[in-house]
Amino acid sequence: MEELLSGHPWRRFVALGDSVVEGLGDAVPGYLDEPWVDRLAGALRQHAGDLVFRNLGRRNTRAALVRSTQLDKALAFEPDLALVACGGYDTLVARFDEHRVASEIRAIVGALQDRGSTVITVSMIDSSRSPQLPPAVRERFARRLRALSDATSVIARDLGTLHIDLFDHPVGDADNLLSADGKHANRRGHAIAAAEAVRAVGAHLARPELRNGAA
Repeated sequence: MEELLSGHPWRRFVALGDSVVEGLGDAVPGYLDEPWVDRLAGALRQHAGDLVFRNLGRRNTRAALVRSTQLDKALAFEPDLALVACGGYDTLVARFDEHRVASEIRAIVGALQDRGSTVITVSMIDSSRSPQLPPAVRERFARRLRALSDATSVIARDLGTLHIDLFDHPVGDADNLLSADGKHANRRGHAIAAAEAVRAVGAHLARPELRNGAA
């Protein structure tokens, strides 16, 4: 599958976000114990041995804090490829303001694009389908995650990002996809996310207007 990335133009890849980017997740026998974003970086490096990757993701980080603490570091890194996945931690706090979160994500993406980066945005697998969550919590969490996913998809459309949409992935309700906390994907989930990321990036690279030029 990594052959889908053959000939990619990127050499400096940065990832910004919360625990989804940091890579939290329980180990699963038979699956590589490596976060999905790091696996994507490794797949890209197979076709560009000089690719430099920096993961700025930190757990328990709301979207506004991603912008205030990670964006300047990301821009200083001078990336030509950037992945942004945040807002998930905002869905866990008492008051979730989807419009404010969307504004923060849009500002992060725009700043990176203004510096010439190809930006990857992500709608992650719907973890609200976890059977470990009480019904009342699941319903509220599901509404918030759907709002975040929809807002991120709108940003992707408006700003022309390379979007990876995993929210309605058919394995999203599998009992063995999530970690013990019922919120984060385990390493099986990370493997699925990494595979879908490679497919999405490969499809982007295969676009006719990019075949003879940079992404």
